[in-house]
Amino acid sequence: MSKLTSLCQEVYYGLSPAALRARYALVVFDLFIISYFVVTTFMQPYEWIVIADITIGSLLVIDFLGRMIAHPDRGAFLVRPMSLIDLVVIGSLFVPATFGNVAFLRVVRALRLMRSYVVIRELRSRSRFFSKNEDVIYSAMNLLVFIFIVTAAVFVLQVRVNDSINNYVDALYFTIATLTTTGFGDIILVGSTGRLLAVIIMIVGAALFIRLVQTVFLPSKVRHECLDCGLTRHDQDAVHCKHCGRQLHIRTKGVAG
Repeated sequence: MSKLTSLCQEVYYGLSPAALRARYALVVFDLFIISYFVVTTFMQPYEWIVIADITIGSLLVIDFLGRMIAHPDRGAFLVRPMSLIDLVVIGSLFVPATFGNVAFLRVVRALRLMRSYVVIRELRSRSRFFSKNEDVIYSAMNLLVFIFIVTAAVFVLQVRVNDSINNYVDALYFTIATLTTTGFGDIILVGSTGRLLAVIIMIVGAALFIRLVQTVFLPSKVRHECLDCGLTRHDQDAVHCKHCGRQLHIRTKGVAG
């Protein structure tokens, strides 16, 4: 068992070239799984999808056990929010094979998108591009995660009671139209739950969309390392470091007041 623990710790926390390559492979695997869930969200439950679900579920079980074995406090690992989400998602991959396709599992699988934040943290420490564009990437990820989780919720809550919602494309169309406040009116949600969900989409979705636009066109902070305290994020027009007071020399074209 000690050899297995050492191996898992090396894979998930080691700094050797082999360990780093293994974690790069895990990042690629996570990106593949996230993409798979997004794409299959819009597909019928064909037999090959059920087989793929079981295969992916088995791989996720191995990955989860490896992370748990490598963690210094396995009890704490099991109660972490991300670990609980992983367990729920893993369960959702095996349930359809036993009980048939269940619509609400689409929402559960959408939670795997939360793993995107872990992937971004991994890439940030290894990629200059991700580190430089961290704010924009996180804002875009927040919006995408919100869109796909809410789209899944719209489909599950409305597909049996709303003649206008027949598939995931209909649900996605309504979500985007509502989020952007376009509101064509050809699809509306029915019932109190549907109207409440539409309100949530408009308020939260619009806020996330505006935040994304702000980070793209008007970054709130600039990256410039203070030579004294090491603080790397400052206001665009900062003259002194807010942490230690050292005078800064940030290249800027000026900020419109």
